[in-house]
Parts: sequence; structure tokens; C-alpha cells
Amino acid sequence: MTTSTETTTGQIGAAGALLAILTAHRSLPTPSPELREISAAGTWAWGVRLSLHDGLDQFEQWRDALCLSPADVNHKHSYSSTLAWLIVTGTAYGVPIELVGYYDLPEPATTWA
Repeated sequence: MTTSTETTTGQIGAAGALLAILTAHRSLPTPSPELREISAAGTWAWGVRLSLHDGLDQFEQWRDALCLSPADVNHKHSYSSTLAWLIVTGTAYGVPIELVGYYDLPEPATTWA
């Protein structure tokens, strides 16, 4: 069972990592950051989720800067919608990192064969 102290310590570590990430990469496009529990290596831990909404080129810039492997990137989409995203999970700055890049498909996913 996770105690309040463990949760607070995990959140503080993730917050520190977020500050370090944003400071080290301030020349990159600004992401939407979020502290959350992330599953990495089979366990849940407090980490950082960075979401980008203005182009997959921004996702790639951040993926490269955080040294997240392109082989680990997964493509997801919302059924019957044009919403899609790339997502990759790894570790950076000592905490789990989840990087998400949203984009629009040219047509709803229901039309795919």
C-alpha cells in the first residue's frame, strides 16, 4: 500500500524532474506538462507526461531531446474520429516519462480497411 509520504516524495521527485526538463530544453516548443503515475518497467511511479498539440515535428524534437527510442513509439487513434496520437514511455531525469503528440487524421478511423 502506498502511504501519503511515499506519494508526496514521488510527486516531489517528478516535479523536480519536470523543472529540470523544462529548464534544460527551454528552446523546444512548450509542451502541456502533467505529473501523474506512469507504468514503467512493470511498476507504477510518479512521473511526467508531456503533451504536444501543434505538430508531430514537435513530438520528434522532444523525443530526440529526451533520448526516447523511436522504436518504442506507438500509434493510437480514437475510433470513428480524426484524433490520433503518438506515444512513447521511457525514463529521463530519473523518473518515468510519457511523451504524447496529438494530430488529426485526414479522415475518420472508421473508414480504414
